[in-house]
Amino acid sequence: MMAATTDNSNAAPAAKKKHLGIPEAVFVEDVDSFMKQPGNETADVVLRKLDEQCQKYKYMELNLSQKKLRLKNQIPQITQTLEILRHMQKKKENTEPLKTHFMLADNVYCKASVPPTDKVCLWLGANVMLEYHIDEAQALLEKNLSTASRNLETLEEDLDFLKDQFTTTEVNMARVYNWDVKRRSRENLLKSAGKS
Repeated sequence: MMAATTDNSNAAPAAKKKHLGIPEAVFVEDVDSFMKQPGNETADVVLRKLDEQCQKYKYMELNLSQKKLRLKNQIPQITQTLEILRHMQKKKENTEPLKTHFMLADNVYCKASVPPTDKVCLWLGANVMLEYHIDEAQALLEKNLSTASRNLETLEEDLDFLKDQFTTTEVNMARVYNWDVKRRSRENLLKSAGKS
């Protein structure tokens, strides 16, 4: 049988914070008042903080993308294993053995003759294999498939939210940078006017 992983690390309980604890980036509407807030002494300090926030968002995006890729690989495996179980369910009452090809390794198959059975073994991960009745295995895999699909949907929503926060932070950086350029040009203009 194919692997039947039970990865609950991505499960999102109802009580969990929305968007996996991704901090929300607040759009800086009024840069003048934002720069007067404590901790925003200079534009360089603020730009450094915003850049650090961008780097955190990039790191989060990398982690979420890896989880998404893992789930996208896991879902077809679970689906394929479910199809095999359904086929075995149909053939279980048959007295003659089921003729098939068994995958030994990637792209290496051998012919197999499977006698009628009502039990299967599933890989659970971490080098653990358990024997199940076909009905139990099917129920487990259907539960895992729905959990994986739900987690994939949640991850896609989180990635969209993360991209919005990243964009907001980049826009804030541009606004602070432009504010600083205008401030310097005003100061230079006043200095040159004072020298004249």
